[in-house]
Amino acid sequence: MAQLYVRDVPQLRPPGRTDLLQVLWCPTEHPPEHKPPTELFWRTAADVTHVLASPPKPSETQYGYTPEPCVLAPEQVTEYPNFLELDEELQQQLCDWSVWQEAGVAIDDSYAIAPQEFYMNELSEAPGWKVGGWAPWGLTDPVARFCINCGVAMSPLLTIASDECRDYRRGWVPYEDQAIGVLDADNVSNPPGIQVSDANHLQLYFCPTCFTHTDLIQ
Repeated sequence: MAQLYVRDVPQLRPPGRTDLLQVLWCPTEHPPEHKPPTELFWRTAADVTHVLASPPKPSETQYGYTPEPCVLAPEQVTEYPNFLELDEELQQQLCDWSVWQEAGVAIDDSYAIAPQEFYMNELSEAPGWKVGGWAPWGLTDPVARFCINCGVAMSPLLTIASDECRDYRRGWVPYEDQAIGVLDADNVSNPPGIQVSDANHLQLYFCPTCFTHTDLIQ
């Protein structure tokens, strides 16, 4: 599914001397939650001496769960939490058009009726695949995740997204892709061709103490 090196993604925070994360999943949905089960393997790249020229293909797959080979070009971005994760006072401020005007924010007048949508679309929860950051919420309200082994609060590790970006969130598009006319085409918005449970996301969480992981469809 994904192979990430700490040299490319320093936010990984791996255990011990490992510097490579390999994320595997079964390319079919399994009950009772109807999602692909995942496994994480933290490895030391220098110890991987035998690399398969042609990895074995699964005998059975479900549409949307076999990614097209892609080379990653990671970049750091600043994002803010989901609107529902903010306290009530801050939510009210974001809903007040005059607050945005007084702050001198360059914001389109189309957001005047509901300025909080500018925050949701352009400032919170960067879309697409990402390591760390703020978890996307949508199917459920935000809820903290805790390790079943040690009780420590878990952190977002990897978002496996069903698309990278859409035209209505064009502000998140990398500079080198800004000239693309239409982002909603699947070959542009979803190069890996992944569709998680009716175009949702699979959010992986990990425990920073014992490195147990869990996942949640959002």
